[in-house]
Amino acid sequence: MKKKPKRNYLNYLQPVTAIIIILMLVFSLQLLPAVAQSNQFAPVAIDGRQIFRVSNTIDKKARERAEIINNILQNAVNSEQIPEIKVEKGDNIAKIRIGDHQHFTITSKDVVAGANPNEQAEKWADDIRLKINQARQERSEEFIRNTLFLSAMLVVLTAALHWVLGRVWNILQRNIAPLITSEDSSDLNQQQSTLNILSKATLLLTRTALWIGISLYITNLFPLTRQWSYDIARNIWVSLTSDIFKGFAVTDILVLIGLFLGLMVLSGAVTNILRSRILRLLRISRGAQEVIAIVFKYTFIGIGSVVLLQIFGVDLSSLAILASALGVGIGFGFQDIAKNFGSGLVLLFERPIQVGDFIEVGKYMGSVESIGARSVTIRTLDRVSIIVPNSRFLEDEVINWSHHNPISRIHIPVGVSYSADVKIVKKALLEAGKNHPEVLSVPQPQVLFSGFGDSSLDFELLVWIDAPSHQVSIKSDLCFRIEATLKQYHIEIPFPQRDLHLRTGELPIKLSPEIEQAILRQQNGHRA
Repeated sequence: MKKKPKRNYLNYLQPVTAIIIILMLVFSLQLLPAVAQSNQFAPVAIDGRQIFRVSNTIDKKARERAEIINNILQNAVNSEQIPEIKVEKGDNIAKIRIGDHQHFTITSKDVVAGANPNEQAEKWADDIRLKINQARQERSEEFIRNTLFLSAMLVVLTAALHWVLGRVWNILQRNIAPLITSEDSSDLNQQQSTLNILSKATLLLTRTALWIGISLYITNLFPLTRQWSYDIARNIWVSLTSDIFKGFAVTDILVLIGLFLGLMVLSGAVTNILRSRILRLLRISRGAQEVIAIVFKYTFIGIGSVVLLQIFGVDLSSLAILASALGVGIGFGFQDIAKNFGSGLVLLFERPIQVGDFIEVGKYMGSVESIGARSVTIRTLDRVSIIVPNSRFLEDEVINWSHHNPISRIHIPVGVSYSADVKIVKKALLEAGKNHPEVLSVPQPQVLFSGFGDSSLDFELLVWIDAPSHQVSIKSDLCFRIEATLKQYHIEIPFPQRDLHLRTGELPIKLSPEIEQAILRQQNGHRA
């Protein structure tokens, strides 16, 4: 049997990695100050630390004003001496002067509720002094040296925690797997694969969150990298929180996908509990258990999906129209898939075959391992899995050796010599059949005299068994026993014989004179 290549589930995670990194960036943005999403305001910051926001004016937009103020503050940080910061008050406008040549204004649109431009200017001036002093201190050699040492320690601790997470995840997976997967389930391999993918994705997500969090923390320690990370994080935040489809942002779609994955895992766990704790106690057949479990699982997923979509405010009526349109296309483009899916439903409810039955369809013979939505998996006697489309079980003849009753009869043809006593032959065959441990005593074995062959008397041994999957080995054992028993009773097993008749011309055969002369010369040569 050709060994199936092992799937590398990390390949399935590669397209998800980028989405996970972006999602972790969204969560890490909570470490930063709140960022304005409206075009009416723009943030003013020093080294990535926001101080305040400015609004649009008649002649300048908020972003233009913010860029001008940011340049003024950056020049103040980089100057040799801290410039003097003064507030020039007015009636409906105030100015903050930084040094002798640079200033900017505060209008009534910039102030918060309950304040005026003069009060707002005094508060902003105090914040500017504080942030400039802090920025200049962070540029000292001592601060940079201490920060580099702290960053190195954080990287080492993060690497150690990265390794510990892998070990902890393996322990959790071994303990959680029995709760989600079941050995009695027909789709055990699929459940294990899904759990493995989800486990690796969760571990990757956790490790990515760890490294992104520590990276953002370290970059926020240094003034030169803080502004860079601040700008990137702000742009990503605005991109992810902006509506892209009927009021849904990227973050909403990611959360919805995560909830659907959780629903799939939950449905598998609940179905396994139903199968192992409830259905097994009812003492119904394994096939009936699978039918109930599969119907319950897909019903649970369907109802849960509708509830999730309703919670998120998705208009299901529009989805119904879209589904009907897609249904027409699917009906034409996927006729075989639709036919196999419908046949699978018939197999589940009508139950002509069930999980565990020993069947024969076409040239394949084996036990039914699982009945899926599209195909049936048969495990042959050679331990090879054969995937057969569902429609074949409804269109072609299927031999089900286990249908309703696993007891079945097998036939062993035997031919003996014409000189044998038929009564002794019957006795020998019955003796060989009755002594086999897997042959049922009731009904009793029988021997039929089936006819007169060309070179043998033909008999047939009929025995009953209750293990159809063992019929090949039982037939082989019976053949060995029959051969030994016939030898014991000196009964010959003949082989086909044929009489050969040759037709010739006149005897003796007349030779031509040339051939006679050649033969005489050859004889005289030998005598000489």
